[in-house]
Amino acid sequence: MQLHSLSGHLDPKPPFSFTQSLDFIESFTPVAGEQNTQKRALIKAIMAAEQPILFKVTEAEAVRQPTLDYIMYTECPADKMLENAALDRIRFYLSLDNDLLPFYEMAEQDPPFREVVQQLYGFHQVKFATPFENACWAVLTQRMAEPAARSLKRCLVERFGSKLQLDGDGYWAFPSARQLNKAGEGEIAATINHSRKAGYLAAAAYAFSSVEEEWLRTGDYNEVHSWLRDIKGIGEWSANFVLVRGLGRMEHIEIEKNLIEAARRVYGSQIAEKDLQDIAEGFTAWQGYWALYLRTGGLAQTL
Repeated sequence: MQLHSLSGHLDPKPPFSFTQSLDFIESFTPVAGEQNTQKRALIKAIMAAEQPILFKVTEAEAVRQPTLDYIMYTECPADKMLENAALDRIRFYLSLDNDLLPFYEMAEQDPPFREVVQQLYGFHQVKFATPFENACWAVLTQRMAEPAARSLKRCLVERFGSKLQLDGDGYWAFPSARQLNKAGEGEIAATINHSRKAGYLAAAAYAFSSVEEEWLRTGDYNEVHSWLRDIKGIGEWSANFVLVRGLGRMEHIEIEKNLIEAARRVYGSQIAEKDLQDIAEGFTAWQGYWALYLRTGGLAQTL
């Protein structure tokens, strides 16, 4: 099928490093193999306005005056609504509108953490492509090793998602909540051969297809948290995971085992959990970014 294309420019909020974004994507195992980052470009398929979109993003300028060039590919000519929905999805996925300067100013008062910021300078969080995909991944990884969860995710994508071809390569867009909700629990169970997870996935699909994502992104934090916790199969950890990694809600975090391990590589092995909680709260609305940088900086050191 001949794809239709649109091109243009995206202006991230500086400082922004596309190199840091690509490095993170390449090391983020939940989406391994789902996009192409060769030649320091990003090619990925997503769903926007219930339509599959394939986009290619390349860097045009430097960190302090960043510009990204994009080409968007669609099966049918994109109207303005689809174009705007796709651009919003790309901007949100790459967190292009995050102004990191207040966060970096806070980091200046924290010498151990300042070194992490210097290492990751310009890194804007790369989220899951959609919060629904994040919720599905949270369900799939419950009591299951990550390789097995990735296999089930692949089954879902190939059965219910959409595939677009570019230069001989195929790219799959993870299904939208409406697509999975339409399929129903029985068909999901037959696809992944796991009845309990199928029930949880169906519950998530119903919930996410019944709410406006804008409210999830910007609504009262406690109300959104409660809404997530009301979804069958979404526990406290999963709700917090989706809030940060799917919705970019950085106002609150949980001090859990992996974060403690990452933090101790920066602040010393003897630092107490209570002290880490105090440090996190000192970053106020940026504590999610503090946690993300701690985890990502530690990951980079081990790669």
